[in-house]
Amino acid sequence: MLPTSSLADEVRRALTEAGFQLITDTDGGTPGLQVSEIPEGVLIRWVSSDQFQAPACEQPGRIQGDGMRAMVQAAVLGLLMQQGHMITEVEEDDLLVLPPAAPFGGMVRGQGR
Repeated sequence: MLPTSSLADEVRRALTEAGFQLITDTDGGTPGLQVSEIPEGVLIRWVSSDQFQAPACEQPGRIQGDGMRAMVQAAVLGLLMQQGHMITEVEEDDLLVLPPAAPFGGMVRGQGR
């Protein structure tokens, strides 16, 4: 009998196959997507480099990487929703992928904000 993959494994595989760079909390300063298992499901956090954030800060009227963060989040959200995952946005624009049988009381994000 083949072992079943966890939700985190499925999410990591989908993101890797789509070309996203995955990182861990020990990668210290490496940009990419951090995928963590938590009791509620799978948390996805985008980490950008200091070199990326610096030019964004220098532009008048711009918040650090806000436009790029929204684009990365939309791409991740679209990819995982296309694969049938239920996703919600949590703390500071992180994404939470919910387990298939989880009761859901929040809003599932669609296209755009």
